[in-house]
Amino acid sequence: MKETFLTWLNRLLVADVFLVLFAFLWFAVAVIGHSIGFPLGFDLWYKLWQPVFNPAIGILFLGAFLSWLIGKISKQFDTNSN
Repeated sequence: MKETFLTWLNRLLVADVFLVLFAFLWFAVAVIGHSIGFPLGFDLWYKLWQPVFNPAIGILFLGAFLSWLIGKISKQFDTNSN
């Protein structure tokens, strides 16, 4: 059960990392385009920041912390059972 949960958690985190990287690259390109007066989607990115990208970053941090915590607890139980 734990291994299955960790496998799916890691898959979700990998997908979330790519979403966050995509958002960062889009932001960087959009800011450069906005600064030179060429619209590259900054307004759309800004509209998506609060409902999409901000929670994605939160999920990434929460998932990484949860994965670390489960590993620590599992290691503690493994050392106590020996």
